[in-house]
Amino acid sequence: MLYLFLESGETSQHAAEQGVKKVSTENPKREHPGTYLVRDRFTPQEHERIRLQDEMLTLMMGGVLPEQPNPTLFREVLDVGCGCGSWLIEMAKTYPHMTRLVGVDASRTIIEYAQAQAEAAGVADRVEFHVMDALRLLEFPDDSFDLVNQRLGSSYIRSWEWPNVLLKYQRVVRPQGTIRISECDIVQGNSPAFTQLSDIFLTTLFKAGHLKTQQKNDVIDMLPTLFTVQGCQHVQTYLHSLRYPAGTRAREFFVEDMKYIFHDFVPFFRKWMRLPDNYEEIYQQALVEIQQPDFVGSWNFLTVWGNPPISKVRTRNR
Repeated sequence: MLYLFLESGETSQHAAEQGVKKVSTENPKREHPGTYLVRDRFTPQEHERIRLQDEMLTLMMGGVLPEQPNPTLFREVLDVGCGCGSWLIEMAKTYPHMTRLVGVDASRTIIEYAQAQAEAAGVADRVEFHVMDALRLLEFPDDSFDLVNQRLGSSYIRSWEWPNVLLKYQRVVRPQGTIRISECDIVQGNSPAFTQLSDIFLTTLFKAGHLKTQQKNDVIDMLPTLFTVQGCQHVQTYLHSLRYPAGTRAREFFVEDMKYIFHDFVPFFRKWMRLPDNYEEIYQQALVEIQQPDFVGSWNFLTVWGNPPISKVRTRNR
């Protein structure tokens, strides 16, 4: 869910033109509806789900920037759709040379939670969070960041919005900077009940416009082509094939994440399709099956990164 909390579209445009670097969270307004899959993103349960998922993904993907050969090049970083801020906070701990790490998200309550987490972790002097709608306007001057990162944006980005989103990232990243996006396919498993839940998830994502085709690999298959078509240079990819063996911390994270997802996403499912009358029974059976020793679960994440178009580099060097 992304929505910019400014007084008007005119105010938003004026702020962008003036190069506003901070977005105030004073005078909080109500949460506005958006395209995020969970309707009530301000609940403590959703905060906990996002935090657990972030920790699981960072752990299983090998760290915050496992595929980057030289993270010392990044000093100022933007994380779009930052959620609870876990990725940025871990970045600050891992790379003390980074001077400014900025997270933006549309949910005011999520941003307040993230800021509190940064303060508790002792990194609030370098990590900052702002309420901002990346689907409408990124309130930063051109060439502001060395790295623009996004993870799991398909939870709020519809299929037709991707080109414009990438253009926004190209504007705020520096000419020699990097745009990095990590997205996933639909999680799979050898549990019959869990397979039913995954199929429901796939169908609703397609009907809601988050997928262009009703294929589980839709977004990760699209991303490399999107980068190339939009003119990015030196496009590279890294596939993370996540597995969840029994008796591991990864399995514990996975079970907790799936428990939250297939409970909290029910309003989203019902908006786009008729759920089976025995959905609750399927859900409870899936929770039992994914905790069995012989359960095999897989979730593929693709990280795509590249540099801005050559036209931006040439314009900057004039």
